[in-house]
Amino acid sequence: MSADSGKSSLILTRRDILRGAGGLAGILAFGQAPVFAQAKPQKMIVGHMNPLPESGSVSMDWFAKALSERSKGEIAAEFQGATLLTKEIEVMNAVKSGNIAMGSPAGGAATLFPEMGAFIVSYLISSYEQAYSILNGKVGDRLDKIFQEKYGVKVVYFYDYGFRHFWLNKRPIEQPKDLRGIKIRVQPSKVFADCVNGLGGVAVPLAWSEVITAAQQGVIDGADLPVVNMVPLKAYEVSKYFSMTYHNYGATLVGMNLGIWNGLRPDQQKMIMDTGREAQGVVRKITEDVDNLDSAKKILEPLGMKVNAPDLGPFKALAQQKIWPQYQKQYGALWDEIVASK
Repeated sequence: MSADSGKSSLILTRRDILRGAGGLAGILAFGQAPVFAQAKPQKMIVGHMNPLPESGSVSMDWFAKALSERSKGEIAAEFQGATLLTKEIEVMNAVKSGNIAMGSPAGGAATLFPEMGAFIVSYLISSYEQAYSILNGKVGDRLDKIFQEKYGVKVVYFYDYGFRHFWLNKRPIEQPKDLRGIKIRVQPSKVFADCVNGLGGVAVPLAWSEVITAAQQGVIDGADLPVVNMVPLKAYEVSKYFSMTYHNYGATLVGMNLGIWNGLRPDQQKMIMDTGREAQGVVRKITEDVDNLDSAKKILEPLGMKVNAPDLGPFKALAQQKIWPQYQKQYGALWDEIVASK
C-alpha cells in the first residue's frame, strides 16, 4: 500500500459523517449514550466487623442492596462483613482514609467518636423512644456536623444494638453485689469500663474478635450483649446465664468518607440519606422486637441458657451514685439535653 492510499483511508466523506450522525441520533433517540460515553458505576464498599446475620449487618446489607437498585446503575454498593476488616478501629480507619466508602464502628462508637459516650452511660437513656428522638433530632444533626469537622466522617444513619444485658457462665445477676469479682469483657472504651466497675464488676477491655476464646479459656466470666445478637454472635455457646439488666444503651452509626460524600451530586446524597433512614428502621425493628423477657426466654432457653429479669432500681441508684457525676461534668450541655428528653 502506498503512502497516498494510507492517507486516503483516513479521509471521511460528507456521506460518512451524515451516516455517523444518523446513527448517533438513533442512539440518543432511544435514550442511550454511546459506549465510550457510558460511565462505570461508582463502587462503594459498606464495611462491618461482623457478618450476617448480626443485626447491624442486616441493616447494612439491606442498605447496600437498596442503594444499588435505586441508583439505577450509578452506584454499585456492596456490603462486606467480617472480611479483611474484623475490628471496629480497622473499619473506621478504612472509612477515614477512603479505602472503603462506608462502615460502622459497631459497639466501639465511643472509642472512635468520644462524643457518643454520653449515650452509653449506664441508665442515662431509659427508652428507645427517648434515644430515637435525640439521635434523629437536633442533637444528631449537631453530632453529624462535629464528626465531619473532626474526623472527616459523614453520618449516614445512627442505629443501635439495643440495651445491653449481662451474659455469664458463673451465676445469674439478681442484684449489684452479684457482680463482685466477676470479670466482664467490655468494649475498649473508658465509659464501658466505668459502667462495669461502677456496678461492682471487674472490667476487662477486649475487641469482640477475642471474646469467645477469652470466655472459653476463663480469661473472662462473661460479657454483655443485646438479646438480638446473642445467637448470631454465638455467645450462648460460652455462657449459662442471661440477666436483663439494661445497663447500657448501645448507640452507634454508619459513617461515610467525607471526601466521597462531597463528590456526589445533591440528588445522590439525598438518595443515600433517605435509604439510610429506612435501613435505620430495619435494624431498630429487629432489635426492639426481641428486647423483652418473653422473647429472650424463647430465644435463649432452648439453647440451654437461663434468663432472668432483676429489679433495676438498685442498679440505677448505684449508677447515679458511682458513674453519673464524672460524666455529667464531662458532657455538660449534651448531658442536660439527654436528661431533659426523658
